[in-house]
Amino acid sequence: MVKAVVGANWGDEGKGKITDMLARESDIIVRFQGGANAGHTIVNNYGKFALHTLPSGVFYTHTANIIGNGVALNIPILTEEIKSITDRGVPAPRILVSDRAQIVMPYHILQDQYEEERLGGKSFGSTKSGIAPFYSDKYAKIGFQVSELFEEELLREKVAGVCEIKNVLFTHLYQKPAIDPEELLAALHKYKEMIAPYVCDVSAYLAQAIRDGKTILLEGQLGTLKDPDHGIYPMVTSSSTLAAYGAIGAGIPPYEIRQIITVCKAYSSAVGAGAFVSEIFGSQADELRRRGGDGGEFGATTGRPRRMGWFDCVASKYGCRLQGTTDVAFTVLDVLGYLDEIPVCVGYELDGKITTEFPVTAKLEQAKPVFKMLPGWKSDIRGIREYENLPENCREYVEFIESQIGYPITMVSNGPGREDIIYRKSVLQK
Repeated sequence: MVKAVVGANWGDEGKGKITDMLARESDIIVRFQGGANAGHTIVNNYGKFALHTLPSGVFYTHTANIIGNGVALNIPILTEEIKSITDRGVPAPRILVSDRAQIVMPYHILQDQYEEERLGGKSFGSTKSGIAPFYSDKYAKIGFQVSELFEEELLREKVAGVCEIKNVLFTHLYQKPAIDPEELLAALHKYKEMIAPYVCDVSAYLAQAIRDGKTILLEGQLGTLKDPDHGIYPMVTSSSTLAAYGAIGAGIPPYEIRQIITVCKAYSSAVGAGAFVSEIFGSQADELRRRGGDGGEFGATTGRPRRMGWFDCVASKYGCRLQGTTDVAFTVLDVLGYLDEIPVCVGYELDGKITTEFPVTAKLEQAKPVFKMLPGWKSDIRGIREYENLPENCREYVEFIESQIGYPITMVSNGPGREDIIYRKSVLQK
């Protein structure tokens, strides 16, 4: 059976914990898109980790952990990340990298930095990890697949051709030094040595695993609202963040994805620029940020303070619909225990009317949140394992949001650890 874990919103929903938890019952975990531009924070018996490229199953000895063809593969970061976990006592994970995955090149990172610098105040808030130039080159058909590292003549010829294109851009648009083809080729030779132990025909491997009845978990990065087609374009990422893309980015048939667990936070947060209707500011935001997550709401990759907001039913309903949600995992509910009242965004005021449908970006920028106030529960809910034992106001908060988004909340996370999870039969399923 194939399951997917994806985000409903802007990313940072707590997918890492949910994936880590589900990996315990899975044979194979697959990263199917994105790169080292975002991360998952995981707390387990080995400590606290921020993963950027590695699948979240690497903390289990029984799993195979796959980097799919849809991933933007930064080879040095992958190898550094493997070392960073094994140095802290984690057993060496079993890792397979698709021979069709494409490589984030050194010049992609430079180009990302140069472009943000050129745009100045109109920049996209990029993490400067090279992701947009990488995907741009992939679809312009001048990217480098992992398999090409092992074809020396082809590699040398391609490096020369790509440098010719990039150097016009670097020297004339950005006024920066040209790329040396020989230096680039030498770097790729090192990449070949680093990645060689892990290279695999992943699509064939997964096809056999499906025939053998293995449990496969697809792990998404970011969330619906960062999807380049359905998100807050242009303030989006450069690969599809939807579960449907899991079939493409892993190399499996779409009909094999049977369960889609969409992760929603009990409040909202985002890193980077773009429309964020339920955003809050000042001391209110600072307090929520300080209490949020495990150690505060700061980007796992960038360390940037996350933008904070109240739960947005409009965005979350839309996000769940686009993902094809079968189950909602509702995370960091414990964080809200300090509030007397909790605002929930139930609609947008747009052009003098109230809507519960998520609009296109130009309209979104004009939208104002419509809030409903719910009573807080004013207590610490960590350690509770049964849904019925949660405070009444806490259960009412969960059930109100479930009724607004229209998708069943079957998992409630009330702390950072693997064991801090409540399984629930949704009222929508009763």
